Amino acid sequence: MDALIAAFTVLGLLALTLGAGLWIFTSLLIVGGVSLWLVMGQSPDRIGTIASGILFRYASSWELASIPMFVWMGEIIFRTDISARLFRGLAPFVERIPGGLLHTNVLGCTLFAAVSGSSPATTATVGRITTAELFRRGYDRNLAVGSIAGAGSLGLLIPPSIVLIVYGILAEQSITRLFASGILPGLMIASLYAGYVMLRAWRDPSVAPGAPPQRSLRDFGVALLDLLPLFVLMLTVLGSIYSGIATPSEAAAMGVAASLVVAACLRQLTLRLLRVTILGALRTSTMICTILICAAFLSTAMGYMHIPADVAAAIGGLNLSPYMLLLLLTVFYLGLGVILDGSSMVVMSLPIALPLVLQAGFDPIWFGIYLVLMVEMAQITPPVGFNLFVLQGVTGWSIWQVARAAFPFFCLMVLGLLLITIFPDIVLFLPRYLYG
Repeated sequence: MDALIAAFTVLGLLALTLGAGLWIFTSLLIVGGVSLWLVMGQSPDRIGTIASGILFRYASSWELASIPMFVWMGEIIFRTDISARLFRGLAPFVERIPGGLLHTNVLGCTLFAAVSGSSPATTATVGRITTAELFRRGYDRNLAVGSIAGAGSLGLLIPPSIVLIVYGILAEQSITRLFASGILPGLMIASLYAGYVMLRAWRDPSVAPGAPPQRSLRDFGVALLDLLPLFVLMLTVLGSIYSGIATPSEAAAMGVAASLVVAACLRQLTLRLLRVTILGALRTSTMICTILICAAFLSTAMGYMHIPADVAAAIGGLNLSPYMLLLLLTVFYLGLGVILDGSSMVVMSLPIALPLVLQAGFDPIWFGIYLVLMVEMAQITPPVGFNLFVLQGVTGWSIWQVARAAFPFFCLMVLGLLLITIFPDIVLFLPRYLYG
């Protein structure tokens, strides 16, 4: 009981500092420092020594180097016309499927996720291209916006995924295996979205109006050429990882180099593009890495107080079945998703949640994918849902209108979560097949 009180006290302090409007990294530092000082009686010098040791360890982490590289690659793609080419290239292949061009949202986000690693970047890039065109052609607006909100979150699940890198670093799991484990669940979720769009269009053809135009073989050839830059980037990043040529960090650097070459071939590589993309990547990656380091400091403070181990023991004493524990964690994460963004959910909860799931017998690789799915749900959960904010800016709708449009796709994520729980091999098959 004392451990649970301590855990809720720490979470309460976090909620208090975040509610007061402090930056996330500041809240993590304050709560960790106050906990070590008041509860453990550590001196300020000792607290500084602990913090500097964590800073040095993470600053010299090779895995952490992949984050700014993947962010930079996403910035380059976002600010060139590769995304516009993606829509043009997909259109001829989906026009005759029930739902028509609505499938460009799902397929476009799936392909873009394989080179971006960021959910907001995927949503913004595909959304700004497709929504205006779909609205102009008379497609159902709620289905268009909802499919972008749901499919945009695939940037967190389909590798390379920044959230999976964060989880792998904090949980000390192989990032390469985590990347492999995200492929089949990501394709499964994309298939559920596409199936839902087809079902809606079959039941009500007015959601996807207009007869598809006649296409020649030349049109399909031009479409493949439009898709070629994205396929080159996917092959560079994912091919180098799964062939064993490069680690995820090295593949990220290769992806940046390939994206610069592609931008040069498209005659869009300018000094202004370099400056804007480097500054954008610098801002985003600095934010992520700072939160990671401060979260590690809080995790260390909680470790000194034995909170994770004691909470795990206390909940273990309740004799919950593994699936009841998972249900409890799901409710907990759904609650966190209402008030926190995805990365914060991972770094704040992992010190307590990971020992519990390991004790219950769940595979840590499987739990990483489960956690990413919970983060994906948070991306489309108001009031703090990044994908909702992005689409609010794209469409001019209120946050609640966007959330209402995204709700069916939230339910499909819940179905996906249920499927990987019942059939864990959906997650574990590929890493086991590729790496033993």
